[in-house]
Amino acid sequence: MTAPDQERRQLREAVQRQPSDFIAWVMLADAELEAGDVARGAAAATQALRLRGDHPEALARLGRARWMQGHPGEAAALLRRAAEQVPQHPGIALWLGHALEDAGQPEAAADAYRHAHRLLPAEPYITAQLLNWQRRLCDWRDLDRLSAQVRQAVAQGQAVVEPFAFLSEDASAAEQLTCARQRAAAVGADVAALPPAQVRGRGRLRVGFLSNGFGAHPTGLLTVALFEQLALVDRLELHLFALNGDDGSDIRARLQAAASVLHAVGGQPHDGVAACIRDAGIDVLFDLRGWGGGGTPQVLAMRPAPIQVNWLAYPGTSGAPWIDHVLADAFVLPEALAPAFSEQVRRLPRAFQPSDNTRAMALPPSRAECGLPEHGVVLCCFNNSYKLNPRSMQRLFAVLQGVPGSVLWLLSGPGNADARLRAAARQAGLDPARLVFMPRLPHPEYLARYQHADLFLDTHPYNAHTTASDALWAGCPVLTCPGTTFAARVAGSLNHHLGLDRMNAADDRAFVATAIQLGKDAQALQALRTELAQRRADSGLFDMAAFAVDFTAAVEGMARERGWQGEHVA
Repeated sequence: MTAPDQERRQLREAVQRQPSDFIAWVMLADAELEAGDVARGAAAATQALRLRGDHPEALARLGRARWMQGHPGEAAALLRRAAEQVPQHPGIALWLGHALEDAGQPEAAADAYRHAHRLLPAEPYITAQLLNWQRRLCDWRDLDRLSAQVRQAVAQGQAVVEPFAFLSEDASAAEQLTCARQRAAAVGADVAALPPAQVRGRGRLRVGFLSNGFGAHPTGLLTVALFEQLALVDRLELHLFALNGDDGSDIRARLQAAASVLHAVGGQPHDGVAACIRDAGIDVLFDLRGWGGGGTPQVLAMRPAPIQVNWLAYPGTSGAPWIDHVLADAFVLPEALAPAFSEQVRRLPRAFQPSDNTRAMALPPSRAECGLPEHGVVLCCFNNSYKLNPRSMQRLFAVLQGVPGSVLWLLSGPGNADARLRAAARQAGLDPARLVFMPRLPHPEYLARYQHADLFLDTHPYNAHTTASDALWAGCPVLTCPGTTFAARVAGSLNHHLGLDRMNAADDRAFVATAIQLGKDAQALQALRTELAQRRADSGLFDMAAFAVDFTAAVEGMARERGWQGEHVA
């Protein structure tokens, strides 16, 4: 039993002995929430409030629990009440920021993070939260200073920084490894591993996939057709462990149908999820969330499966001793990058990223209905707003300046992000009206918009990933500039496996020059789109039947190294 588990047991005993002990109830709420037992944490916080109505510490714990339960509006109201009573409490301000993010109050979330940072300006974790959220809001004030503080803290091992947010910094792969290792060490210190499990000696392998994205989510969209093909190959027994609830989407229904079993484990404590995986007898477990939000690294740290693999959702190293392999390809993770990964690198002979080759596009609305001019080149970048950093936008503005009459079509960001980007365009000497913003739309309607886009322009250091796949599938060429980290090479990998390496620019200057050349040459653009259509059909990038065969071979190869002798052994 780990120290946190022992503390939780002792606190449960303490409140039974002294049910009027307010402090014990608050401490128990903390312990339960850290263990992922949100229902017990909420109950403990509620009992604390019964003892001392409206006490800020109890309000804060209940607010945190409501946020973890997916009720951000209620969470924000509770945390705001707490923050008003103790405005000098940085932790409550930080939690309030999290709740306001998810409650659809992005600018208020930034204010909360900024307030927490003013209270503790030297705390790297809070600095990283503020930095990450400012990137989402395209608020570039003090960006370089904040980034330098976070990178220095990671280099000096001063604090734990969320690795997913760190991917947006212009850091090296070695720095990303350091960040991930620090986060993994903090998680591992509070988790006790289950007794070691062994890969079965023979018989069909049971393969698990753990994610909070099994639905109309990038992970579900990328994997659903592959799971359907794996079911047809029928060499692996597929178990999906869904941390998210059923969103009622067609994608969720297809995932349910393709899986041998879809285990709904959302809301369970970490040890309960790990026990479910162990009880299912999983031989190889794929982490389809990694350090992204909503993941449960504590479950993986318990080692519920004998082989555990980092794949697809987190574009970098886990830095975790409980992850054995990372599944990649030779472009996105070349040999030169392997020393910056804690895992053993396994490479597929094709692009590591699957996609739904059955996805349908709606009929596109008119250009006018999309807010686009009737004539002129349409450049697009539908990446999330946190990827639109100053360097990336300067590249895009340079292309706009070099292609008269063109417009830049962007995905609308949270809060005042769009207005900030228009202001940046004005400062760059451009008419802000040349930026057009698309609201978030259902996937078929979003895909249809690519019919009006002539060229997708990528970002750095965090590429288009699912979005690049969407663009290419919809027939829109992607121009990217591959970097030196996994996250900076995904779009390049897709182009490489399409046979369109010339769309992988060597540097920013070549990126801008290529985009301007294509933007001013309608015939060259049309020829490129024609070639893309042909390569989409014959390159194998979107061949999920062949992907399923390669994926199965990779899984069986991992298992053989651990003693598996095959499905049929005499």
